[in-house]
Amino acid sequence: MLKFSFLIRRPPEMDLDAFVDYHRNSHAPLFMSIPESEKYVKKYVVSHPNTLEGFPVPAYDGVTDIYFDSMDDFNSFFTSENYKLKVHPDESNFIVLSDVLILISDELIVKA
Repeated sequence: MLKFSFLIRRPPEMDLDAFVDYHRNSHAPLFMSIPESEKYVKKYVVSHPNTLEGFPVPAYDGVTDIYFDSMDDFNSFFTSENYKLKVHPDESNFIVLSDVLILISDELIVKA
């Protein structure tokens, strides 16, 4: 299984609480509402860092992990009309798209 991690930053005019709320309660349900999510996406996780004393300020405001069985499934999802017309336009509402960092990995769960 392939794991795509998208490290994202909010626009400077959006405060962190609004960003987290939008990501979790608006964008994630929209993402999951299209039929291609059911067909191609194996797992979808949104995460937001905690600021803890003694640790550096996080470099990113959030991480979206999306799991696919194959590159074909990844491509089918992201080239679908539903993604391009419904989900992708919403991303600019809460993400600085030019600043997204993507990490593709083959995850091994050592302990669950």
